Amino acid sequence: MPSNSSTNELLRKVRKIEIRTRALSHQIFAGEYHSAFKGRGMAFSEVREYQYGDDVRSMDWNVTARLSAPYVKVYEEERELTVVLLIDISRSGLFGTEERTKRDLIAEVAAVLSFSAILNNDKVGALFFSDKVEHFIPPKKGRSHLLHIIREIIELKPEHNGTNVSEALRFLTNAIKKKCTAFVLSDMLDVDAAGMPRYEEALKVARNRHDVSVIKVHDPRERFLPNVGIVHVKDSETGAAAWVDTASRKMRSDYARWFGQVSEHEKKLFNRYQIDSVDIATNADYVKGLMTFFANR
Repeated sequence: MPSNSSTNELLRKVRKIEIRTRALSHQIFAGEYHSAFKGRGMAFSEVREYQYGDDVRSMDWNVTARLSAPYVKVYEEERELTVVLLIDISRSGLFGTEERTKRDLIAEVAAVLSFSAILNNDKVGALFFSDKVEHFIPPKKGRSHLLHIIREIIELKPEHNGTNVSEALRFLTNAIKKKCTAFVLSDMLDVDAAGMPRYEEALKVARNRHDVSVIKVHDPRERFLPNVGIVHVKDSETGAAAWVDTASRKMRSDYARWFGQVSEHEKKLFNRYQIDSVDIATNADYVKGLMTFFANR
């Protein structure tokens, strides 16, 4: 049972993030979000007789055969979306050398997307993952539901340390049957020894059913090793530790080359499956990054 002080601290954090992200959603993102994601899905409405100029791919051949006259299917935009946030809470998210950690950034971006969805009368849900699915909040509407998601974003502690994007994507595919708009919020550091993404097959399957986008976060210090001599480093997810000579030019060059290859493989994968993505640094203005992301969809 949490103490009164810890409960009050949590409420203060929730309130603080609510005030900032709600204002951003109202002032900036609601319209951009609406333009970027509304109308992506089409729902069947009715059939009517064929008219000159109709797309033959819309022909309803069963009705046409039954009535001995050409009929087409009519679709209308799905005005209500179901939004699911796949939120990475693995231990690598605790890294941060600037004013915030990667998880802090993920939390605020997730809150902005949640408020934007609620403002547009959409359902929103959240799936929290490490190398396992840690917690799932099914999509619903309403402010109380939204605040429940934000509380979990701030407070939820993972039981596992690693990152397995495939687990989250497979859960999404199995749990949400109707097409949804899904955002993966993660550093996407789920690669094999060669730097290849380990989640390609799961991403391919999820992309065929849902509208999947990736909002990747990174810390600037991750991409290049600073020259600070011999240091003891430890992988926060696996626990593996080693002494590294960062004064070695070859060591720094090899690391930068490896990280560049990881980014290149990821970029090619997203292009192959037409995944919209944006990469935001912990020391950058995520408002600008999200605006660009929305505009490019």
